Amino acid sequence: MIDARTAPYAALVLRLSLSFLFFAHVYRKFAVIGFDNWWSRLVMKDGYPEWALYYTLAAEFAGAVLLLLGVYSRYVALFTLPVLLAVTHYWAVRKGFWFGDGGAEFPLAWCMMLVTQAFLGDGAYAVRVPALPWERGWAAASPRTI
Repeated sequence: MIDARTAPYAALVLRLSLSFLFFAHVYRKFAVIGFDNWWSRLVMKDGYPEWALYYTLAAEFAGAVLLLLGVYSRYVALFTLPVLLAVTHYWAVRKGFWFGDGGAEFPLAWCMMLVTQAFLGDGAYAVRVPALPWERGWAAASPRTI
């Protein structure tokens, strides 16, 4: 059973938690590792194409800012999900599953959080933005939204 009184706040807590994680990763790239070091290691040493790094940066910035504000949270969660799936694969191949060994356990949990956010939507205290064109018919068709 879903408690309609608390469900929007659960979505809010999840959204803010995800935003914090994305802010932490953006901060780490620029202030701890150094952007040039991060970029050159992934391109030169690990062989990633540059478009993948642009996508990663766009996804992390979108996750940090737009999830904080609650702007199109469903779509932002889905936009960032491929990056986290790639990170999960990266660490699973190199270190295995367990988080204590530096493996894929935490990125996999982060992926599940993103999927949950996509199902829940914006939640409480989200900035109200216009509905996207494909959503306009949904609002009229659905009897109740959270």
